[in-house]
Amino acid sequence: MRRPLLLLPLLLCASAARAEPSCTDLIDRVTGATGARMAERSADFARFDAGPDTSLTLSCGGMHPSSVGAQHRGASPPDAYYDLFAKAGYAVTGIAADLLRDAAKRARDGAERLRHSNVEAGGALVTCSTMTKDQAPLTLCAVIERADRS
Repeated sequence: MRRPLLLLPLLLCASAARAEPSCTDLIDRVTGATGARMAERSADFARFDAGPDTSLTLSCGGMHPSSVGAQHRGASPPDAYYDLFAKAGYAVTGIAADLLRDAAKRARDGAERLRHSNVEAGGALVTCSTMTKDQAPLTLCAVIERADRS
């Protein structure tokens, strides 16, 4: 009688792990939601081209939280950058795109003053930073899932 009881938790853990999206699933979600083209891929990472001045990155967490980021080269990201970021964030986290868009704008505004800023949004962390790379301004924002899946 003990064996079936011991197997039940193992089966529940295995089904929960299978329920988490694979990196391929997340890549498909991001490309479907944003129209971005995958440019580079490894087992737990993907980079996407999303226009002449914008790219996306995806870190597939597996048992750890996943994250998706958007990078924009230029002094001030256009509204399309925030829309792209929000669509990619929704595809990965399921958090409403309007919440992610607003959080990214607030985090970017904070980063303008502080160089780096974090904002909570729907149970995830939206973080943005600004810097100069190759003599050009660069904005980086990411949405990071908060819960560890282990």
